Order: sequence, then structure tokens, then C-alpha cells
Amino acid sequence: MAVAADGGKASRLSHLDDSGRVRMVDISGKRGTLRTARARGEIHLSAQALEAVTAGQAPKGNVLTTAQLAGIQAAKNTSGLIPLCHPLKLAWVDVTFEIAEDRINIESVIKAVDSTGLEMEALTAVSIAALTIYDMCKSIDPAMTISSIALVEKLGGKSTAASGYRPRCGVIVASDSVAAGKVEDTSGEILRRGLESAGCAIVSAITVPDEQERIVGAVRAALSAGAELILTTGGTGLGPRDVTIQAVESLISMRLPGVEQALHAYGNSRLPTAMLSRLLAGIIDGQVIVCLPGSNSAVTDGLAVLVPALFHLFEVQHGAGHGR
Repeated sequence: MAVAADGGKASRLSHLDDSGRVRMVDISGKRGTLRTARARGEIHLSAQALEAVTAGQAPKGNVLTTAQLAGIQAAKNTSGLIPLCHPLKLAWVDVTFEIAEDRINIESVIKAVDSTGLEMEALTAVSIAALTIYDMCKSIDPAMTISSIALVEKLGGKSTAASGYRPRCGVIVASDSVAAGKVEDTSGEILRRGLESAGCAIVSAITVPDEQERIVGAVRAALSAGAELILTTGGTGLGPRDVTIQAVESLISMRLPGVEQALHAYGNSRLPTAMLSRLLAGIIDGQVIVCLPGSNSAVTDGLAVLVPALFHLFEVQHGAGHGR
């Protein structure tokens, strides 16, 4: 039985793992994307306190300017206030106020290019701005109340990276040792689990040796099974048996250089030798194929880049616009 901070007992503390250890969420495998969060709240004041605020006659000086600076500073220091929050490199913080009949409405907007959301920064900015107003006006109105602090918008990350379309998928593992049963397939399993967890159906999963004819046959079999997106793993290096790229190049009608560049850029940011891998993304008979290296880390990184952003391509193929 876990013991609560106040000395009482609780059946479970949500921030503890099975060993009772406090932990942060590991975001090292997530891509940095443009993220935005917006929060709002309100502080209710007496007419006398509101008049002092608007006239700039509060005992401690300019209330709204001070509260704005406090909210901005609080957003930048959220990870120091809340133990399990990640420190983020904020690109923009804004705190604004609206004077109403009996209250001041507070809104914060936070932007950053990072690997996790900005909800806590936005909420902290509003909370500290409200508390600053309270502190500066409490001698005039000790009955002030702070309420309705809530997150009202969150953009960026996987929640808004792409549409809800989920393609039917095929996975091809090109490896002499896996095909011969000498070693267990791990990279292909990572791809299958990753695609399934994203909501994709796996219609084909094939393992072949590092032979061009067998790889070409596996691609055609996946297409015949109805695969709209094929991911291959293995055979992208510089060794004499690394022939996946040559095999797939003979089939594609159009390359997708932006996808290849995104994969290389992400891999290079995490492992310098990623630049030695040959990657390929292209179109075969209207369907998409992406060739990834054979290591577990490479396919994990590939999923981080491709899912779900690549899925928008299928909506475009079906006539949808790119959005704004």
C-alpha cells in the first residue's frame, strides 16, 4: 500500500511505476515539431480593485505589466516548478488580459519546436499571472477569486501531424541470417508493432534473403495483397549483399526525395554514421514504398519520422488538399 504525501494511504500513486520509483516520460525518441498551447483563466475582483488596476493606482504599481512579465517568466521556468515536466526551449510566450465587468480574463499562448507538448507551460503562465494580480491587489480586495484555468488549444505533435487515414501496410525484411533462421527478426517486428499501434492493418509480412529477385518478388506479393504502404528493413548499407535499394529502384516510377531527406536528417541528428545508409522512398503502381536500414534504432527512428505524417500522402492521392 502506497503512503500519500499527507501521511494517509492510497492504493496507487499514478506517477510511480511498479517499483514505486518516480519517473519522467522518455521523449528521446520523439521528433521535435512546431507545437502551440493556449490556456485561459480569470480572476474576479471588486469594482474598486478593477478601477485601481485600470487607472494604474494599485499600491504596488502597474499590475498588468507586472503580471504579464510574471506569466512569461513562469512559463520559461515550468520545469523547475513541476518536478516531472521536461525543460523546453520556448520560442514564444505571450500573456494578455481582457478587462470585464467583474473580472480580468487572462490568456497565454506558448510556441516551441520541441518533442513534447506545452500544456503545462501555458497553464503555469496563466496561474502565475493570476496570482501576481492577486498579490498586487489583495490590500484592496482580499476576497478575490481565481477560477476557470483551463487548456483551450493544443497544436502540434502527433495529434495534428496528419489526417486520420490509415493505409494498409506490408513489411518486408531483407536479411540472409533471418531468412535462414539463424537470428530472430527484431526490426521487422518493430515495424509491424509500430504500424499496428498507429491503426494500420498489416496485410503482408515477408522475410527474404538479400537477393534482388527475391526482394522484387516480395514487393510484388505485398502489392498483390493490397498493401498501400510497404516498409522494407535491411539491405541499405554498403556491403556486397546490400541490394535492397537496387531491387526497389528497378520498380519505382517516382521518388519521394522529401521523405528521404527527412529520414536522413533525423537519423544524422542522432547518429553520425546514419549518413552512410542508403535510403529510398518512392511510388510503385500508385502505392508507396520506403526502404529503411536493418537496425532496430533505424526502424524506430523511421517510424518516428513517417508516422503519422506520411499518411497524409494517401489523402492527397485521393484528391484531398494539403491544408493550410
